[in-house]
Amino acid sequence: MDFNPTDLLHILPIIIVTVTALAILILEITIKRAEPVVFAFSLIGLIAAGVSAISLYPQSGTAFNEMVSIGGFASFFHVAFIVVTILTFLISRQYIERMGIYHSEYYAIILFSLVGMMLIASSLDLLMLFIGIELMSLSFYILAGFMRTRLTSNESALKYFLLGAFATGFLVYGIALVYGASGTTNLASIAEQIDQLFTSTLFWMGVAMLTMGFSFKIAAVPFHMWAPDVYEGAPTTVTAFMSTAGKAAAFAGFLIVVMFSFAGGTEKLQDLFAILAVASMVVGNVIAISQHNLKRMLAYSSIAHAGYMLIGFAAASELGMSGVMFYIVAYGFMNIGAFGVLSMTEYGENKNLTFDEFKGLATRKPFVAALMAIFMFSLSGIPPFAGFFGKYYIFLAAIQEGYTWLAIVGVLASVIGVYYYIRVIIYMYFYDGDVTLEAEPSYIGMTALVLAAFAVLQMGIFPSTVLRLTVGLF
Repeated sequence: MDFNPTDLLHILPIIIVTVTALAILILEITIKRAEPVVFAFSLIGLIAAGVSAISLYPQSGTAFNEMVSIGGFASFFHVAFIVVTILTFLISRQYIERMGIYHSEYYAIILFSLVGMMLIASSLDLLMLFIGIELMSLSFYILAGFMRTRLTSNESALKYFLLGAFATGFLVYGIALVYGASGTTNLASIAEQIDQLFTSTLFWMGVAMLTMGFSFKIAAVPFHMWAPDVYEGAPTTVTAFMSTAGKAAAFAGFLIVVMFSFAGGTEKLQDLFAILAVASMVVGNVIAISQHNLKRMLAYSSIAHAGYMLIGFAAASELGMSGVMFYIVAYGFMNIGAFGVLSMTEYGENKNLTFDEFKGLATRKPFVAALMAIFMFSLSGIPPFAGFFGKYYIFLAAIQEGYTWLAIVGVLASVIGVYYYIRVIIYMYFYDGDVTLEAEPSYIGMTALVLAAFAVLQMGIFPSTVLRLTVGLF
C-alpha cells in the first residue's frame, strides 16, 4: 500500500476528534477541577471537526487505497454525528453533576465512540467498517454502565455487552463469507462483481449474517430485545446519544453495504427488509402502548422508527435512501430533545420518568413542557414537524417502487404511535400532579433543547434544506 500524505487532510475531521479525545485525558491529569476546561475544549474540538467536515462535503473520491470515502455521504453523516454529540454534551453538563456520575473519562469516551461512527460513515472496506463498529460499540458498553453504583446500570452494560458480542460474531462471519465468495473486502470491488455474486450461495449466507448483525445495531425486530433494558438502565444522556448517533451510524454502515456495494440487493433482499420493517413497526408501537416508564416507551419507539427507516431499504431507490438519510437527521433532533427533557426532570434512581410523574408538568415548567410537546408531535409524524416529512418521503418511495402495502402498514403503525406520544402531552397539560424538579434546568441544557426544537420545526417547514444535501450521493 502506498501512503499519500494528502490523505490525512481527507480524514481531518476524524483526526481532530481523536486528538481532542486524547487531549482531554491529558487535561484531566494536569489540571485540578478540569471539568469546565474539558467541557469547553471538547466543544471547540467538535466545532472545528464540524467545520472541516462541511468543507470536505463538495469533494468526492477515495483515500488510503480506496478504503476511505471523501466528502458527500461521509461528510453528511460526519456533520450529523458531530451536531448530535454537541447537543449531548450540552444536556450532559448539569446531568452528570446532579446524578453524581462525573468522571474524567465521560467526554473522552463519547468522543472515541464518535470516532468509531465517523469511521463507519467513511468506510469503503468491510474491515474498516468493522473497526468503526467495534470502536463505537466498546465505548457504548462502558457508557451504558457509567452509573457504577446502580444495579440497573450495571445490568444495562452487561446485557449490551453480551448481546453485542453475539451480534459481532454475526458481522465477522458475514464479512468472512462475503470475502470467501468475492476474494476481497473492498466494497467497490465487491460491487464490480455483484452480478456474479448474486448466484453464489456462500455470498448470500454472508449477506444474511451481515443483515442480522446490522439489525441488532439498529434494534430491529427480532434483534431488539436488548434495547428497552439498556435504554432504561443507562444514564439518560447516554441513552440519548446511543439512540440517535449510534442508530444513525449503524444505518450509515447498512446503507454503504446494501446500497453502494450490493446495489440495493435483489427482490428477495428487498422483501426481507419489508418483513423486518413490518415486524419492527408493529412490535415497537404495540408494546410501547403498555409502557409506564418514558425511557422504555422511547426505547420501543426507537424500534418502531427503525422499522420506518427500513421501508427505505425495501424501496431500494434514490428517493428511499434520501428519505432514510432525512429521517435519520430528523429522528436525531427529536429523540435527543425528548431524552434531554427527561434528563432535566430525572433525579435519584429513575425518579420523574413515568407518565404519572409527568402529570402537571406544564403548570410548573411550561417552557420545558412545550419543548417536550414539540418533540412528541414530531415523533408521532404530525405536520409541520420534521417527523412528518421523514415518513412522507419514505412512504412515497415505497409506493413508487410497488410497495404500496408496506406504506399502508407504515401509516397504520404511525396511527398507533400517535396514541402514546399524545398521551405524554395529555399528562403534562390536562392532569394535575406534584412533579418537581430537583434543580432548575441549566441555560446550557435549555439551549440544546431549543436548538433541537428549532431544527425539528425548520426541517418540517423547509424539508428541502436537508433533502437536497442527500441527492446524488448514491
